[in-house]
Amino acid sequence: MAKKVLVVDDEKLIVKGIRFSLMQDGMEVDCAYDGEEALEMAKAGNYDIILLDLMLPKIDGFEVCQMIREFSNVPIVMLTARSDDMDKILGLEYGADDYITKPFNILEVKARIKAIMRRTEHHEPTAAENKIIEKGELKIDCEARRVYVSGKEANLTAKEFDMLELLALNPNKVYSRENLLNIVWGYEYPGDARTVDVHIRRLREKIEANPSEPRFVHTKWGVGYYFRV
Repeated sequence: MAKKVLVVDDEKLIVKGIRFSLMQDGMEVDCAYDGEEALEMAKAGNYDIILLDLMLPKIDGFEVCQMIREFSNVPIVMLTARSDDMDKILGLEYGADDYITKPFNILEVKARIKAIMRRTEHHEPTAAENKIIEKGELKIDCEARRVYVSGKEANLTAKEFDMLELLALNPNKVYSRENLLNIVWGYEYPGDARTVDVHIRRLREKIEANPSEPRFVHTKWGVGYYFRV
């Protein structure tokens, strides 16, 4: 089945170029040109990935991303014309899985899309995946890729789940930020260790009763992060 992509940008030439290139790879592509339209289409369509520009009319990309996260875990890649690190970090704070800075090479965009889809697509569960991890009020269903805290589902993004699953399947093993970046995002990912810190903070906010005093995902100062059993 063809992968379904939503491309959101108010620059119609950019949208046209991305759409043409992705369709050449056999993907089904929908387009939106402002934040309101993007939000409506994200609610109505079952997309495999969303490319979301930061600077949009009506509702900006940050807000759109945040609102989509209220009802969907679809992978979101932010497109930003600004190279300011703060923009990238804010995008991740609002729930984006990745970001690409304009001007970009369409081959890079396609490679990033395919890498994300490979990591998030459904496949036959392995022995490790066909597993439920429970600690206290935390329950991780590795096969269904769902997390529950005190019986209520926590709405994790794909990257947040990948990190939690990796740590929980290897309890008490400390992973450096660089290791987590390479394993969860891939060696080709151009981001830095702050990406991991942002995702860990957002993960703790969703699964910890008190994020500043975590029960599950702990920090080994100067080294990295681990899941305590």
